[in-house]
Amino acid sequence: MKERYSRQALFKPIGKTGQEKISDSHVMILGCGALGTANAANLARAGVGKLTIIDRDYVERSNLQRQQLFTDKDAENQVPKVIAAKEKLEAINPEIEVNALILDVTGEELAPYLKDVDLVIDATDNFDIRFVMNDLIHKHKLPWIFGSCVGSTGMSYTILPGESPCLACILDTTTLSGATCDSVGIIAPAVQMVVAHQTAEALKLLVGDVNSLRTQLVMFDLWTNQYQMIKVDRAKKASCPSCGVNPSYPALSYDTRTKTEVLCGRNTVQIRANRHIVLEELASRLEKLGSIHVNKFLLSLHYGDYRVVVFSDGRAFIHGTSSMEEARKIYYQLVG
Repeated sequence: MKERYSRQALFKPIGKTGQEKISDSHVMILGCGALGTANAANLARAGVGKLTIIDRDYVERSNLQRQQLFTDKDAENQVPKVIAAKEKLEAINPEIEVNALILDVTGEELAPYLKDVDLVIDATDNFDIRFVMNDLIHKHKLPWIFGSCVGSTGMSYTILPGESPCLACILDTTTLSGATCDSVGIIAPAVQMVVAHQTAEALKLLVGDVNSLRTQLVMFDLWTNQYQMIKVDRAKKASCPSCGVNPSYPALSYDTRTKTEVLCGRNTVQIRANRHIVLEELASRLEKLGSIHVNKFLLSLHYGDYRVVVFSDGRAFIHGTSSMEEARKIYYQLVG
C-alpha cells in the first residue's frame, strides 16, 4: 500500500481492499464551486482514480471566500473553474486523472460522459440542473449524493436509484427556502459541513459499504446550533415520473430546457446558443468597443452598463441585467 494512502487504509472499514477500490473508481462532480472544489480536493487526496468535474462558469473574486481551489490570480485571469481546479487537483495528487469539462448541463447530451462513472456528486447551485440530473442518473441507474448550502445552513442526502426516494419525491414533502448565496450570503463552515457528509458517503459507496450509508436527509444550521436527521423513505412514490413504476423523465424533455435563464441572485442572464465561436475573431471585431480580455476559453468586455462574457461554445453571460429580452438584444448586437 502506497504511503500516500497509508493512514486511510489503516481505517478498518476501508482497509487495503477498499483503498484499491477507491483507486479504481470514477466519480463525477457536477458543479465546481464551493461544494465541488472541496469534494474534489477530498477525493483527490483519497486517491480516487478518475475525477470528472463539470461547470459552466469562470472564477470571480466573490468565489474566493469559500471555493477553496481558486486563487486571486485565477479570478484576475477569469479562468474557467474546471480548468483552474484541474491544475490544483493534479498538483495535490499527480497519480489521479482529472477530466475537466466546461459544459452547461441541459439533458441527454451529458449521458456520454456518464460512461464508467461509479457515482455522481451534486455540487450545483440551482434546482433546474438538479432535476435534470435527478432524471438522468435514475435513467442510467447511478447513485448520487445531493448537497446544498446557503447562509449557515446545509443539507445532504444519498440517493440510490430503485431503492430510495428521488429528489423530486423528497421536495414534494420537504419545504425548502428559496434563499441563495447571492441573496443572503454564505459562511465557509456551512460548505465544509455539507462536504464532510457528501465525501463520507462517497467513500462508503466506493468501497461497497452500503450498510453504513446514511438513509436520512440531514439538515443543519451551524449558527443556531441545530442539527436534524429526517426519515424520508415514505416519500418515495410509485407514480413519480422520475423514479416511479413508469418513469417518463420529464426534465430531460427538450421542451423543458431553458435556452435563456436568469442566474439565481446574480443580476445576470445566461444565453445558450448552439454554435462555435472563434474568440480571437470576435475580439478583433469588438476591439473598437474598448478593453477586451480574452483567453482560449472565453472573451470578456464591458459594454455600456453591462459586462459580457462569451464562451467558445456560443454561451454568454450578460452581467448587469435580469431581463432576458435585454440580454438577448445585447447578445445579438455583439455576437450576431
